[in-house]
Amino acid sequence: MRSLFGLFVVVATASLYLYSLSLYLPAVPRRRALPTLNIVDIPCRLKFPSDLEELRELAELLQFYKAEHTGYVLLLFCSAYLYKQSFAIPGSSFLNILAGAIFGSYQGLLLACMLTTVGSTMCYLLSQAFGKRYIVNLFPDKVSMLQRKVEENQDCLFFFLLFLRFFPMTPNWFLNMSAPIVNIPITFFFGSVFIGLLPYNFICVQTGVMLSEVSSLDDLFSWERLVQLLAIACMALLPGALIRRFSQRRLKLDAQAQNGLITDKKVQ
Repeated sequence: MRSLFGLFVVVATASLYLYSLSLYLPAVPRRRALPTLNIVDIPCRLKFPSDLEELRELAELLQFYKAEHTGYVLLLFCSAYLYKQSFAIPGSSFLNILAGAIFGSYQGLLLACMLTTVGSTMCYLLSQAFGKRYIVNLFPDKVSMLQRKVEENQDCLFFFLLFLRFFPMTPNWFLNMSAPIVNIPITFFFGSVFIGLLPYNFICVQTGVMLSEVSSLDDLFSWERLVQLLAIACMALLPGALIRRFSQRRLKLDAQAQNGLITDKKVQ
């Protein structure tokens, strides 16, 4: 009961901080005007996007603010991202896309990778401090199966964790919460999140960059965009192919993804 109360205090404090940060906006920049932006409605538009249309509006709004309040936009974005990751709230892909739209390819990718890693590690620590018993009670089969696979791959645990990030047989949010329960060291966890989610973050950030730059179908099918899409595809496929090749030789998987669970499959 005490752990549940502690988690409630942490969530409530973080929620109050994020709400306050979004409420007390700095002065509206006057450097440039956007005809599609209604200044009167700015405070109510600061919310997590749930579809591409809301994502476009939010990206336009934050780009508008970033002209004169870069520090505020950066703090707001980082706080919102860490909030979602720390409490395993779905929708981080939208924030990765938003990072590309607001901060560009390189800064956006660096931010996405750092925030994904730090936020996932915070989720790990919150689970370790408050949630072990509840997670085991809620997902006993998943936890026990993951525990067994971790024990079987102790000699190459880091590559096993990379495999799980590239080919998620369990959702990332569950892996973040259950990692301390199955005795995955935080150093391995931290490194595997940063490297393992790099291709995914890259794809999302580049999507955000194109979202902010493309205004018509002609722009989308230009040679520059086609080369960019090819680079994205290579970035996504190459690391996964290397990990899969390694896993066939070293990792003890003998498993398949079924309804989000790692289930045994006998070798004939």
